Amino acid sequence: MDKLKSVLSGEEARRDDRNIIQQMNQASTLGWGTRIKGFIACFVVGAACTVLGVCVLFLPKIGITLFIVFYTFGNICALCSTMFLMGPMKQLKRMCDKTRALATTLMLTCLVLTLCAAFWWKNFGLALLFVILQVLSFTCNHEDAGHVHEIGHVCLR
Repeated sequence: MDKLKSVLSGEEARRDDRNIIQQMNQASTLGWGTRIKGFIACFVVGAACTVLGVCVLFLPKIGITLFIVFYTFGNICALCSTMFLMGPMKQLKRMCDKTRALATTLMLTCLVLTLCAAFWWKNFGLALLFVILQVLSFTCNHEDAGHVHEIGHVCLR
């Protein structure tokens, strides 16, 4: 009966006017409770990986490699956790904002180069340098643009 009423009133035709992207977006939108749960889960996994990475750092032979893997994976999880709160498109737009583009590029490049230095180049000193650059760029990417500008001036002095 409801279907008949919606067809007769013209509501059915208005619902069909939505394009496929709008229908997919509406179907995939997460509720606020689910977003909070996703944020907490990703953040806890990221923090646990980072702490675990620091704990295994002093294991002989394999410690530095495990540290680099866990630390990099922890940073990726922390980055994904904020996507749950604001949505992936908004997060990507904010990361690519002109005041954060350099920090984002540096952060993503350092994530990849850290793994390359550890596994392909077998240069752990370089990998640790990239880890330090990950920390700095991750911090700059999450700070206000004015603070990043101030941090840059302090670091260059």
